[in-house]
Amino acid sequence: MWGWFGGGGAQKRKDSPKNAILGLRSQLDMLQKREKHLQNQIDEQEAIARKNVNSNKAAALTALRRKKNHEHSMEQTMKQIGTLEQQINSIESANINRETWAAMEKASKAMGDITHGLTPEKVDETMDKLREQNALSEEIVEAMSAPGIGQSVDEADLEAELEELQQEQLDEQMLKTGTVPVADAVHKMPSPANQEPVSSKKQTVEEDDDAELEKLRAEMAM
Repeated sequence: MWGWFGGGGAQKRKDSPKNAILGLRSQLDMLQKREKHLQNQIDEQEAIARKNVNSNKAAALTALRRKKNHEHSMEQTMKQIGTLEQQINSIESANINRETWAAMEKASKAMGDITHGLTPEKVDETMDKLREQNALSEEIVEAMSAPGIGQSVDEADLEAELEELQQEQLDEQMLKTGTVPVADAVHKMPSPANQEPVSSKKQTVEEDDDAELEKLRAEMAM
């Protein structure tokens, strides 16, 4: 019962402003046509009065009397037009206000449905969970991308690689010097005690220079 009568009543109330405006506009259109017709009658009677103003006074007065009657009808028609236009504007404004209010009411209900059960505390709780999940995800990525996963360092391999490097260094030294170094040459660098003193080297060089100079002097004397 309510679905038939309640729903139909709501639809009827919704269509009521539209139907009223349509009726008013139809009546307004009729009055505007009457206004044009009366204006034509007024112009016509005025033309008759002007035509007979000197030749037929009675006809001129009759035309003026009819003109006055048409002008009176015109005045009433224009008032009715003004009233209808005002009424149409009022109904349109009222209908717009109602539709606007209905739209705002629907928007308010939609906002209520969206935010139902949503509180700042729940939002903070959700954000904390998201931050924790993000941190955990980053830790997992770092753990998965760490080098050497599933591998162990073999100390014996390291020792063998070190000995190979030492042998390469020993071979290079032999090629450069042409001598075979002692057994511990790889591990020990030449110490200052085993090197020839700098002063002794300098003295030998100076003696060679002096001998060369004497030789040159003798050759020049000859």
